[in-house]
Amino acid sequence: MSRAPEFKVEVHPRIADIPAEAWDACANADEATLDPFVSHAFLKALEDAGTVGGRTGWVPRHLAMKQEDGEIVACAPCYVKTHSRGEYVFDSGWADAFARAGGEYYPKLQMAVPFTPVPGRRLLVRAGPESAAHESMLATAAAQLADRNELSGLHITFLTREEWERLGAHGFLQRMDQQFHWANAGYGTFDDYLGSLASRKRKTMRKEREQAMEGLTIEWLRGSEIKEADWDAFFTFYMDTGSRKWGAPYLNRRFFSLLGASTVGNRCVLMLAKKGARPIAGSFHLAGGDCLYGRYWGATEHRPFLHFEMCYYQAIDYCIQHRLARAEAGAQGEHKIARGYLPTLTYSAHHIVDPALRRAIAEYLARERAYVREAGEELAEYAPFRKGARPDQA
Repeated sequence: MSRAPEFKVEVHPRIADIPAEAWDACANADEATLDPFVSHAFLKALEDAGTVGGRTGWVPRHLAMKQEDGEIVACAPCYVKTHSRGEYVFDSGWADAFARAGGEYYPKLQMAVPFTPVPGRRLLVRAGPESAAHESMLATAAAQLADRNELSGLHITFLTREEWERLGAHGFLQRMDQQFHWANAGYGTFDDYLGSLASRKRKTMRKEREQAMEGLTIEWLRGSEIKEADWDAFFTFYMDTGSRKWGAPYLNRRFFSLLGASTVGNRCVLMLAKKGARPIAGSFHLAGGDCLYGRYWGATEHRPFLHFEMCYYQAIDYCIQHRLARAEAGAQGEHKIARGYLPTLTYSAHHIVDPALRRAIAEYLARERAYVREAGEELAEYAPFRKGARPDQA
């Protein structure tokens, strides 16, 4: 009788300690469906730029599961957190309640892509007949890491629905939220997209674009077309927006240069709005698989509707021209519905160590899931499409 193979899960304080080829074989074996955010290059750029690690409150503790011959068959981006900033799955209420009960919510373990509310795989398992078993072992090891190191719990955020369902079956608490995503119904041009909208919405969108674009030109740059001067201009915009919204932006200038020079640099898409030769606004996106992911934007001159143009309409136009199926424009923002971005569920899974806190959170999540579903259905009724022209939701 053959002996079952043995596995061990190692914890690494730097992603550089895990070979990029082995990590990416788990995360992105198929170039056609590549998710840049879980790539070794993206996560390494965050660490090398100093945006995680040190005193940032994001302490890397990446997992790599090896079989007996040393081959890595699964991995996961993990961080010990001393706060809840930069996650976009808001649990500060849980932390406050636990503190009032005499507990310590921080530190906690986060399986996530820092500062990136983009849905995707989090339990990165090589494809194969044993992938389901390996995923279960990796999730168990991550939960045990929290249990054994005086961490309050493990939080796996913006994972896929399939992972969420499997983890729920393993006892993880299940949470839902929603974002707003645009779906390409096979439009040939932006005008084709406009033709799918109700007349009043179509007129409003055209007026917004005209006002935003008056006197401006838009330049799309991708990969090696983006020069350091372009990153300089965009970072000025990013800092302005970040300082107004959050007080202290999460990323620094070095990160963008490192990412642009990395193996996923060809996925970077920078859109610049120029008055003459001078950039006055910009938006940064990443292309992966069949999707364009909008990340950051900013401007040094205010003009009506420029935000909508740079973040939503340009992304839609790019998807149409490059035959991408979806555009995702980040977290929150019910104003996106009027631009054709529809409510789409997102998921997180939670392992809570303290039994009393777990019970309280489980009761809360049952109510919250029902609310999120109802809210999404209600908000979808405000979509701008004419009757019978609304694309199927992803």
